[in-house]
Amino acid sequence: MNTAATRTQDALNRRVFLGGAGGGLGFAALASLMQPHAARAAGPSPVSVPGVPAKAKRIIFLFQSGAPSQMDLFDPKPEMEKRRGEDLPESIRQGQRLTTMTSGQKNFPVAPSLFTFAQHGESGMWFSELLPNIARHADRWCMIRSMVTEQINHDPAITFCQTGHQLAGRPSIGSWVSYGLGSENADLPAYIVLTSFGSGRRDDQPLYDRLWGAGFLPTEHQGVRFRNTGDPVLYLADPAGVDRPMRRSTLDRIAALNAARSTAVGDPEIAARTAQYEMAFRMQASVPEIIDFKDEPRHVLESYGPDVARPGSYAFNCLLARRLSERGVRFVQLFHMGWDHHGGLPAAIRGQTQDTDQPTAALLDDLQRHGLLDETLVVWGGEFGRTIYSQGALAKDNYGRDHHPRCFTILMAGAGVRGGLTWGATDDYSYNIVTPEQRVHVHDLNATILHLMGIDHLRLTYPYQGRDFRLTDVHGTVVQGILT
Repeated sequence: MNTAATRTQDALNRRVFLGGAGGGLGFAALASLMQPHAARAAGPSPVSVPGVPAKAKRIIFLFQSGAPSQMDLFDPKPEMEKRRGEDLPESIRQGQRLTTMTSGQKNFPVAPSLFTFAQHGESGMWFSELLPNIARHADRWCMIRSMVTEQINHDPAITFCQTGHQLAGRPSIGSWVSYGLGSENADLPAYIVLTSFGSGRRDDQPLYDRLWGAGFLPTEHQGVRFRNTGDPVLYLADPAGVDRPMRRSTLDRIAALNAARSTAVGDPEIAARTAQYEMAFRMQASVPEIIDFKDEPRHVLESYGPDVARPGSYAFNCLLARRLSERGVRFVQLFHMGWDHHGGLPAAIRGQTQDTDQPTAALLDDLQRHGLLDETLVVWGGEFGRTIYSQGALAKDNYGRDHHPRCFTILMAGAGVRGGLTWGATDDYSYNIVTPEQRVHVHDLNATILHLMGIDHLRLTYPYQGRDFRLTDVHGTVVQGILT
């Protein structure tokens, strides 16, 4: 019952009190969002980096879920062949925490990579034979070999990469970008997520919606996931007997009811839900055209490889990422599963690189062809690295590798980063960083990504439970040395 006593109690309710101011603002924002020419939703102010214009208008993050092995792809250690089968020296391990998967091993035999490396481009950047197409772009990539994380298991490590915290519940980086900058296209979400299964290990670590969730931010900033089987988005077509004018009229009536309810209770999530209804309505018109590649020239389709014709594949998603980006989606994130190679690594990593090498290179070529690469930041990498020692028995042509948080490699290309630069170095075992001044923590990477988007990570905050939160928590330094 809506009695006077109930209304008084609601007014004193902490959540309603804090959200009361947001309700009216939320519907004011929604009103502008519903206008056909409202291409950009305003973000919070101020968040911009003083005196530093944004170099990137959009981000494509190619997240390799499961943790690629850096010494088999990017960080050659030829001297390790002389150490084959030897126990990892304690002077190198330095008492490092181990996972339960190898903590019971009696020894830790050094497993040199089976793959050969060569230098590429004018920069002489090193790449494994497994990545011939990615290596073509050596002078575009900035290779960071000195990445470090605090997490040693997949779920907390991926969550940490995405949200800046190992426990679930905080906003993802794409949600922060959406919150800070809004959308450039009123017909598409600011943050879209694509997923694909790898050939290397189809039963790999699962992904969870919370990895692209909005946490305590308004829910319209959460990533919208396109499915990798069937229709990418459910309910693109209206049900039988419902045409577009009828759907429009229905949403208008729902919005009016929600506005009245918001006035009564002051819950900002009501406006967020209405905004999502509006976005879904517009996506019914915009998405079918985007996922139909019939307008792409044959040579472009062929450049991505044969898998581009299979919806939900990594190649399909790379081309889709370009199409989404050129239509103004600020943050496109691809999660490619299958990189968790505790055993049988040589065969499994061949499958993974066959999935990803050609499409990744084609994406850079395609962005350049469309004049988008100089204003798009492309990031390639996973949640941590891999150990030089073998998990389990070491054979002549087979080995596995455990998780390793002390050093791993990511690649960055495009807007604002120095192409042809290799940043940071590791010891002979690819186990410890030997250039501490070039150490890049996950918080530093996220701070740098926001910086390239013109956002000061120290100022992009959101009040929650009595304090201001940010993506980088109380940490993070922009890596100035990799920027143009």
